[in-house]
Amino acid sequence: MLVGAQAGALLGRYSWPQAVPLSSATRWPRGVDTFDVTISAVAERAAAPGLAVTLRRGLAFFDPDSGALQRGHEPEQEAPGNRFNDGKCDAQGRFWAGSMDFDCKAPTGALYRFDRSGHGTLAFDARFPVTNGPTWSRDGLTMYFTDTANRRIHAFDFDPDAGELGRPREWLRFAPADGYPDGMTTDALGRVWIAHWGGGCVSCHDPDSASELARVPLPASHVTNIALGGPQLTTIYVTTARSGLSEAQRANEPLAGGLFAIETDAVGLPANQFAG
Repeated sequence: MLVGAQAGALLGRYSWPQAVPLSSATRWPRGVDTFDVTISAVAERAAAPGLAVTLRRGLAFFDPDSGALQRGHEPEQEAPGNRFNDGKCDAQGRFWAGSMDFDCKAPTGALYRFDRSGHGTLAFDARFPVTNGPTWSRDGLTMYFTDTANRRIHAFDFDPDAGELGRPREWLRFAPADGYPDGMTTDALGRVWIAHWGGGCVSCHDPDSASELARVPLPASHVTNIALGGPQLTTIYVTTARSGLSEAQRANEPLAGGLFAIETDAVGLPANQFAG
């Protein structure tokens, strides 16, 4: 399992003893890779060793064994105030990554589709201050993509073969008390799980109606992302942040910035690999 820290400058590798049940296992760090640039999203590669990662400016390839980092296409040369944020691969192995304003204010974010060569194409000129996601419906025919600053998640018709998007439609809007929608994932039943920045929880939603089905509270206000993993894909891994908290809030939330593992009856899906 790979986890970023310190604004993406560190990439930690974790495992647990195979002889110990997952429910009681202690996760042991196997190593930490240090970078002089921010890494915001990670996917395993299918056709080569190592990982596809998004840096501040674009996609790159990283080999944890050798430490080699090969920079790829940087599609936003004319947007110096932007950086890449969240991202995932679709079932065809394309890497989808959203950009955002570094100060989270200007409506300059967009969604890019990186092909197996690492070249990025503008897929949706979102003009969101902060982008998160995407994730897909269980049948792969709908993409969900988040406009975090405006508390909205949009759904798009998705063409899996061409990698093309239909027109966006609002799928879910957060109430102010729920915080801001951040990272998300899809489970084996097609339900969409969403991290709540400023809301201190993750929530589970019906993929069609967006109605809330479940909510899991966390001892940290800023919940940043969620994944289902572990040997049976039944462990919810949740990342949180300390940034944006006052000193008083940090004192009240000593576990903020931690990684949490929660056993659940939900079952996840294997993460899609990058085709290149």
